[in-house]
Amino acid sequence: MLGGAGYWGFGRADSAVANSVIATVATGTFQQTVTGSGTIQPARQDDLAFGVSGRVTSVRVEAGDKVGKGDVVAKLDTVSLDAALASAEAQLEAAVTTAANDGSESSTQRAANDASLASTRADVAQAEDDLASATLRATFAGTVASVDVAVGDQTSGSSSSTSGSGGSAQGAATTTSTAAVTVIDPTTFVVEAEVAAADVTSVKKGLQVTITPTGATEPVFGTVEDVGLIATTNNSGVAAFSVTVAVTGEQKDLYPGTTADISIIVKQVDDIVTVPTQALTTTDGKTYVTKVDGSSRKKTAVTVGETYGASTEVKTGLVVGDQVEITSIAVNRVGNTAGGGGAGTGQRGQGGGDFPAGGRPGGAGQ
Repeated sequence: MLGGAGYWGFGRADSAVANSVIATVATGTFQQTVTGSGTIQPARQDDLAFGVSGRVTSVRVEAGDKVGKGDVVAKLDTVSLDAALASAEAQLEAAVTTAANDGSESSTQRAANDASLASTRADVAQAEDDLASATLRATFAGTVASVDVAVGDQTSGSSSSTSGSGGSAQGAATTTSTAAVTVIDPTTFVVEAEVAAADVTSVKKGLQVTITPTGATEPVFGTVEDVGLIATTNNSGVAAFSVTVAVTGEQKDLYPGTTADISIIVKQVDDIVTVPTQALTTTDGKTYVTKVDGSSRKKTAVTVGETYGASTEVKTGLVVGDQVEITSIAVNRVGNTAGGGGAGTGQRGQGGGDFPAGGRPGGAGQ
């Protein structure tokens, strides 16, 4: 630990004591991050809804069930749909027969027969699609997240569903806008997060992200997948942009709806030579350190780069393994009460010296 212990109390005479420590020049990796928060959601989710209206005759899954791609999850009564397909097929057969006798008809009649043939073929294709839409199938292997229909419910089709009161025998129905069955992939996730407008310009697709779910002891990792282009106002009244983060790999301990904090690495520098920032002094526009070699001290000019918190990059003048001196000022307040009940609490400075509450004493240099 850098620095020595400072001590103060009530008194009439103060004294300043210079404390020095030795720090070794080393390499380090530094990151600049942008933070935000959001909600964990399944990366893949399908809200399955019947494409035609009808009465539900079969529901084959419950929430939590595993399904494979193509598995039937629910069905409608198909009596009317079967009849419609049979009628369309009969009309197609008649149109085919009529079109086959075109040899003796006029060109106008032949054109009309061809048009009728094309129309009846389209009717058959539509009737087949309607019949297929009465059977709800899973579009991928996953887990059933919710079931919002019961046997006896009347659906309206067109991506909406109706659900009865708890699956009662009467089938009392109320129109809803929810899917009949929702299927998710429970192993792949995204985080739908918000980032402050002031920070979003540095957020780009592909950046690495550390994700900490609420209550988790270990973070997971991901990459920025999408950055919103339109700002919204969050619950705190601050302008923010949506950011979608794809969680890396399959995860078994994440749950949809859980909140999470994210930290997006917008800049990272590796293996740069650094010294504690407090080891630097500036005189006449030049920066120096006090280099230590055994018992000797030498003022050495250095060229510095960016500052990363308590460390600053050194581009020239030092190499890894060199030692530098850090000098800090601590205040000893001497009096008849030392560290008593009204003395206040010391505040540690960046270089490790302790200072009275309320700020660093005057004359404390870097």
